[in-house]
Amino acid sequence: MVRIAALASHSALDVFDGAKDENFETIGLCKKGRERPYLEFKRIVDECIVLNDFKEIASEKIDNYLLSRDAIIVPNRSLAVYVGYDNIEKMKTKYFGNKKMLRWEERTGEKNYYKLLDEAKIRRPRIFKPEEVEGAVIVKLPEAKRRVERGFFIAVNKKDFEEKLDSLMKNGIIDDESIKTMVIEEYILGAHFNINYFYSPIFNRVELLSIDRRIQSDLDSFYRLPAEVQLKLGRLPRFIEVGHEPATIRESLLEKVFEIGYAFVEATKKLEPPGIIGPFTLQVMVTPELDLVVFDVAPRIGGGTNAHMGIGSQYSKLYFGKPLSLGRRIAIEIKEGINNGNIHKILT
Repeated sequence: MVRIAALASHSALDVFDGAKDENFETIGLCKKGRERPYLEFKRIVDECIVLNDFKEIASEKIDNYLLSRDAIIVPNRSLAVYVGYDNIEKMKTKYFGNKKMLRWEERTGEKNYYKLLDEAKIRRPRIFKPEEVEGAVIVKLPEAKRRVERGFFIAVNKKDFEEKLDSLMKNGIIDDESIKTMVIEEYILGAHFNINYFYSPIFNRVELLSIDRRIQSDLDSFYRLPAEVQLKLGRLPRFIEVGHEPATIRESLLEKVFEIGYAFVEATKKLEPPGIIGPFTLQVMVTPELDLVVFDVAPRIGGGTNAHMGIGSQYSKLYFGKPLSLGRRIAIEIKEGINNGNIHKILT
């Protein structure tokens, strides 16, 4: 009996709920001290394996146990961060999707999402060196005490960039290690959307399933304040992602949404065969000229899919006649693969 497993964080509830909707048993790979939600929601988690550290997922003991349970792991961002790309790729347990795509989420190194976007000829923000900063930029870098979180700040010019960087260093928010992996991007003014796609080898198509937007702390309350109060506070918002909300995009833009989705899939096939399989997210800014500029990429299930858990997503109904969550869409792909003898097409 095939079981669906996931690291119990990020979007795991959506994965488990969707799996149960398609009658799969589920395995939650939990960390001690963070297991309570997965024990409380008993309907969707059949087995909760409590570990001292998430890194134990890649251990021989857990790897062999998952193999014995005929488990398929659905990867999320937390798995990549806590377990690591090298460990994930060495595991014998089957993964849903192309697990070698996970390391392409980085902004630096040989494999990074800028290369994917350039190969796909998808517009993205320009990248600057510190000495090249002139106009508005967004700076992306890990925080000193929370390496798993990617911090952000916005600067309007070079002087502002240098002053804010210095302030964050003095306050201990960032450190020298943060600077080493810092990326400085052109700041694109527009409306932001997380577009959640699904590439199906079984149905041979790229599906648009849902769209969401981020809720960020303490930016969420900061931007609600009058400018006069923001200035008097004398502090920078942290842009820490704490939730998501559903959104839609105007129908006249869907042509471009599909265009970049299909182009991205073809680029992944060329750079990391067999390419992306299953869910991926392109985070876009829609400019006043109605151009789509991709400023971030998630080559796995997005963090905002829980926004559609239990109710299903907007665009999935247009394919299946009923609204589906992304978690359930994954389970349907696995079930179709098993029933049609094509399961090998969607696993690594």
